[in-house]
Amino acid sequence: MTRRNFIRYSAAASAAGAMNRSLMAESLPRHKMGIATTSYMGVWRPKDTYEFLERCHSLGAAGIQAAIHGDIPKIRAQAERWGMYVEAMVPMPRGDDTAAFEQSLKDAQQVGAVALRSACLGTRRYETFHSLDAWRQHVAESENSVAAAVPLLEKYKIPLGLENHKDWTDDELVALLRNHSSEYLGSCLDFGNNIALLDRPMDVIEKLAPFAVCTHLKNMAVEPYDDGFLLSEVLLSDGYLDLQKAVALVRQHRPKAHFSLEMITRDPLKVPCLDDEYWVTFPGRNGIYLARTLKFVKEHKSAKPLPRVSQLPHEQALKVEEQNVVDCLQYAREHLDL
Repeated sequence: MTRRNFIRYSAAASAAGAMNRSLMAESLPRHKMGIATTSYMGVWRPKDTYEFLERCHSLGAAGIQAAIHGDIPKIRAQAERWGMYVEAMVPMPRGDDTAAFEQSLKDAQQVGAVALRSACLGTRRYETFHSLDAWRQHVAESENSVAAAVPLLEKYKIPLGLENHKDWTDDELVALLRNHSSEYLGSCLDFGNNIALLDRPMDVIEKLAPFAVCTHLKNMAVEPYDDGFLLSEVLLSDGYLDLQKAVALVRQHRPKAHFSLEMITRDPLKVPCLDDEYWVTFPGRNGIYLARTLKFVKEHKSAKPLPRVSQLPHEQALKVEEQNVVDCLQYAREHLDL
């Protein structure tokens, strides 16, 4: 084979391979559940929103929840062609500066986003704040941030879900949403986060489902450790949550809300609820919360070792992460009508 023919053959084979992959993706049965980009925060990182959309389409996902960056008209056109929903992850306003927030709303509107996801804190309350005054300052800043966001949400008419991101207890988030009541403000209901704040897992879903604009569907597993307990996202089939009941509650209260998978492949998180410092920002909580949660952890200790991937070679970790997403999509289809 001549060099010229080899180049032609290689190009044709590459094109055929791309076409076959596209045809395979087109022929896949579609799920009713989408994927949040945080499902790939551990190992694989998409270069832009379009690459993430392509990956999720190849898996048969119903849509994506992601930060919007890249060629926005191209993202919208392809999502519409594939019949996939888009939810945009956006930053909250900082003080009186709403410029970045408003630009994110414009981008979300341009891409055809059906909802927004944001959070008042990107970290964990018990790891971030080391005094009650610091926490109270954050609460005041968050109140101002939400107050600044609501008029813009109403202007652009896109609903925003605030995630319970290991920051607000279930009652605190409900109070925040009621205090800034708007048809365009609600919750991004994360199914698993709030046990880290010693809330009852199903209480969180029952209280926040009526506010659900969007979701992070996941399952969780726990096991004790010396300073409290370890917490991990696990396969939907392996955790302690009653996912059928949780999904039914969201559907009952907010039938238009999409379910987006957040399967984070990572080592277990430490919840040091037996350390004095953990309690600094919880003046209204007492030993009942601790006793109740530790009893729950003991009764629901994972039958399998909690996942640990940081020691794996990169290629193996990539495979584990991808397989976790695939397995969760399959479980959701077969057991949750998603």
